[in-house]
Amino acid sequence: MLIPYQELQADTLRALIEEFVTRDGAVQGHHDTPMDQKIALVMKQLKSGEVAIVFDPDDETCTIVPKNTLGGMKANDE
Repeated sequence: MLIPYQELQADTLRALIEEFVTRDGAVQGHHDTPMDQKIALVMKQLKSGEVAIVFDPDDETCTIVPKNTLGGMKANDE
């Protein structure tokens, strides 16, 4: 189910993004990018609609995925 980022509290959204950018395998390359810069980039992608937050109720987990991989998935209130 899609979770609109605007519905999350600011600190919850930041924690979700921070967990995502520090997740094993999420960081590629050999350059060190400051955490705030990584978070800002993901936030920009959320605002532009490039990526979306997806909640899996079976696993009770959230992740951030490219929106073009979602097919016809709808937001949680649609």
